[in-house]
Amino acid sequence: MSKLTILGQNRLSGTVAASGAKNAALPILAATILMEGEITLTNVPHLMDVLTMIRMLKALGLRAEYHHPNSVKIWNQKKVRHIAPYELVTAMRASFFVAGPILAKTGLAKVPLPGGCTIGTRPIDIHLKGFKQLGAQCHIEHGFVELQAKKLVGTRIHLDFPSVGATENIMMAGCLAEGETLIENCAQEPEITDLGDFLNLSGAQISGHGTATIHIKGVTSLKGVTHSVVPDRIEAGTLMIAGAITGGDVTVTHVNAEHLSPVIDKMREAGIEVEILSLDTVRVNNCKGYSAVNFDTLPFPGFPTDMQAQMMALLILAKGTSVIKETIFENRFMHATELMRMGANIHLDSQFAFINGVDKISGAEVKITDLRAGAALILAGLAAEGSTTVYGLKHLRRGYDNLPEKLRSLGAHIVEYPD
Repeated sequence: MSKLTILGQNRLSGTVAASGAKNAALPILAATILMEGEITLTNVPHLMDVLTMIRMLKALGLRAEYHHPNSVKIWNQKKVRHIAPYELVTAMRASFFVAGPILAKTGLAKVPLPGGCTIGTRPIDIHLKGFKQLGAQCHIEHGFVELQAKKLVGTRIHLDFPSVGATENIMMAGCLAEGETLIENCAQEPEITDLGDFLNLSGAQISGHGTATIHIKGVTSLKGVTHSVVPDRIEAGTLMIAGAITGGDVTVTHVNAEHLSPVIDKMREAGIEVEILSLDTVRVNNCKGYSAVNFDTLPFPGFPTDMQAQMMALLILAKGTSVIKETIFENRFMHATELMRMGANIHLDSQFAFINGVDKISGAEVKITDLRAGAALILAGLAAEGSTTVYGLKHLRRGYDNLPEKLRSLGAHIVEYPD
């Protein structure tokens, strides 16, 4: 099993750039299925999940190539295949993003039920309900979802929950639907805004993306365009906490400070100094002796569930008792047990984690259970006495663009061992 070792208690300092957002790049890559011609995407992070989505596009008949540094060229000039490969969809939940675009482009989509991180139930029923309301017939059997429609017709769709994936999938399908589509109770994450901007650039007529109500006027075709993916607010937040947990002085560039507001607000509430030097640059400094804070994970603009694990790692060394309520996923505290192996004082009770701050933690052997848990364990290792060995890097590589190397550039002592 792949692993890395961290020699802790090195104060991080310096400047590091955040990469493009994984959670924006994946639906944008899926959206290229809707288009005709040549598409160029820049600021695309080099991740396992991105490479998996590129493989998906190739399997569906598109030509797609990753070019260093951080760009993808796609040519959509052939008939799109309607069957998504089992091994790709089951390896990454975001692969289900192709369902809406395939259905809209071909009238028939056959997509396996998705896989991904084991952080809790993430049902696709909200996606399917939206497709049905657009006029698709839906059948699930033998582990596949089959969607069929002679044509999609715009309508009013109210989401039972503001699901990011369902909002994006239905929005993509609605672009080529006949007439107008109104989607209510939408997720409002910045990555949805980025997807809508990309689609509009290609000829879609979408308004309200990034708000609770999205309005779409259907068009008959979309053209290839060039687009730059927004910065990754989760990676940026992770790097900021790396500075804070080591008592460091870290400047993170290539960010969108507005997207980081929930994280910045909680760090400041804890007594950590966070300076917004410009819209795309944030500095974390003067981090010693920070205090406990409480928060609930919520859809944007609330505190992101994808930052919960990293914030927990920070709070295990805070003064006082912090309370975290996880409202998005029911099984997203698996990192807590591993943090306790390092000396953290955490009590779990259903949706709640009670973190009693300790004076120090010690290096230990720990195992990554999911993507964000991996980041949390590395952050804890940076602050721990002695050496920490973190196993299971495949999860980390799914969503972070060379995080160990970025931390080393700030002074972390990390050695990575290949598979």
